[in-house]
Amino acid sequence: MPEIDEVLLGFTRALRAAGVGVTHDRSAGFLEATALVGLHSRAATYAAGRATLCSTPDDLLRYDQVFEAYFDARDGLPREKPAPPSRPVTSSLSLTEGSGDGEDGGSDDAVRALASDVEVLRHRDLATMTASEKHHLAAMFATLRPRPPMRRTVRHEPHRRGRVDAARTLRASMRVHGEPARIEWRHRRQRPRRVVLLVDVSGSMSGYADALLRLAHTMTRELGVRGGQVETFTVGTRLTHLTRALRSRDAERALVAAGSAVPDWSGGTRLGETLQVFTDRWGRRGLARGAVVVVFSDGWERGDTALLGEQARRLRSVAHRLVWVNPHRGKVGYEPVQQGIVAVLPHVDDLVAGHTLATYAELMEVVARA
Repeated sequence: MPEIDEVLLGFTRALRAAGVGVTHDRSAGFLEATALVGLHSRAATYAAGRATLCSTPDDLLRYDQVFEAYFDARDGLPREKPAPPSRPVTSSLSLTEGSGDGEDGGSDDAVRALASDVEVLRHRDLATMTASEKHHLAAMFATLRPRPPMRRTVRHEPHRRGRVDAARTLRASMRVHGEPARIEWRHRRQRPRRVVLLVDVSGSMSGYADALLRLAHTMTRELGVRGGQVETFTVGTRLTHLTRALRSRDAERALVAAGSAVPDWSGGTRLGETLQVFTDRWGRRGLARGAVVVVFSDGWERGDTALLGEQARRLRSVAHRLVWVNPHRGKVGYEPVQQGIVAVLPHVDDLVAGHTLATYAELMEVVARA
């Protein structure tokens, strides 16, 4: 049944987005196994996928989480899940050691050790993290506090300083029969600028794709609360609009939905062509006009780099600011020598690092000041 196969393949794509190394052979094996055990039993489908799609112990935990979120959503019966208790990142230092002697020294040392481990994790390269470290890091995305970039509108509002509001000052004077009145001031209103995120999900960016989508979800949620608007797309061999999927308040459900929507995970890179599609279909129509556009990519381009440079120029011409986030930018010895990066550099306002949680916090400031 083609429709059932599409649902099952969507589940494998969601697993791949969650960090499980699902290959095409394993996907085919999963389809064969479910055909043998049948789809009448949820437990049988679960066992078939667990046996064919998981290869390491770290995969099992992610498999359970994705399976529950994906098939609950597909069944249309999402269950209310209790919020997991917040757990600090544990260090190798035992927290019980020295805790029973009534002294504060051991407790202080343990707190300092925990703080040190959290700080180390904030500066750890995301591509080199283990599955356990990534699990702890996911909770730390809540520490990011993105602020929307602001723009001035043509309308004015009363303010305690700025330009003299002659009309209001005159009306105040008329109310006291022409006697001198308090001077009224005004300034131009401010509104949040739109933020557009273009996330490269090609093979060379696979180590960062999960974290980048978590970052996009965090920005979508936090800036939305502050009146801002975030639009997210993935770029690779094709352009995919992910804004609706990332609007879910639950981060895990949002990532599962995003993984199901993206068809070109870990594929090739044709940034020039996908940026052209974005600019033609969305950018010039108004989505990117006056917005802060953030591109997450390492610049490895399999297509025509001249086309990439031209599309970056077109995108910059309609955007308020173009920010390029390269995960290799902050590494020791990095030089922007990739042909794709060389092609876009003349049209980029900011080239920033994007390989650790700490660099994401710095990126939040760059966007807020844009």
